Amino acid sequence: MAAERNPERLLDVENLDVAYDAIRVVWGLSLSVRRGEVVTIIGANGAGKTTTLKAIAGLIPARSGKIAFDGHDLTSKSANDRVRHHLSLIPEGRQLWSRMTVEENLLMGAFPAHLRSSAHKNLDRIYDLFPRLKERRAQFCGTLSGGEQQMCAIGRGLMAEPLLLLLDEPSLGLAPILVDQVFQLIRRIAAEGVTILLAAQNANYALQISNYTYVMEWGRVLLEGPSEELRSSDHVRRAYLGATT
Repeated sequence: MAAERNPERLLDVENLDVAYDAIRVVWGLSLSVRRGEVVTIIGANGAGKTTTLKAIAGLIPARSGKIAFDGHDLTSKSANDRVRHHLSLIPEGRQLWSRMTVEENLLMGAFPAHLRSSAHKNLDRIYDLFPRLKERRAQFCGTLSGGEQQMCAIGRGLMAEPLLLLLDEPSLGLAPILVDQVFQLIRRIAAEGVTILLAAQNANYALQISNYTYVMEWGRVLLEGPSEELRSSDHVRRAYLGATT
């Protein structure tokens, strides 16, 4: 089913409710992502960020609401259909195949039939973006460092030629110096024209690299606005940036 196509807005989520059995986790959530922007969802653990991204990616069904992407109503579409529309999720925890090599993991990102003809061209692009992965291409992913695994997970997501890249907690479990590197990579990917929706507990970095931010608490959007403005919000500064006054 077609949805009204807005040339500026790539993703529109309206009044999204998501539940696990009888337990509702996301309540009446609405958000939009404009083409070429980085939009972030910040909030504490358990706020509903991951559930929101999984619902957008089609891994969890929406209980109600609407998900429109690039002029298509994807609300009832499968995760596979959403990949065909060039919507790609990089999940929390990376979820690589540890007993497969770096290159095998990357090529799995191009597994759908419509991506296979361009897989090796896209692989070269990933190696240009992440030279470390090229050095490690024959190495099992389970032997990589945390930062290298995150690069591989991002690379695998980019192999799907996404119009929108969904990134769930990309800095989770990484040392501070690696967190900085990962967010610099996200900034670089965005500069190359990939639209990004990012969910992160690390509000400081997320607010610095994004254009627009949604603040989620207890499954709802509490605040939203341009990231630069939210950085000066008293609530955001106290709750997420460590300010005491």
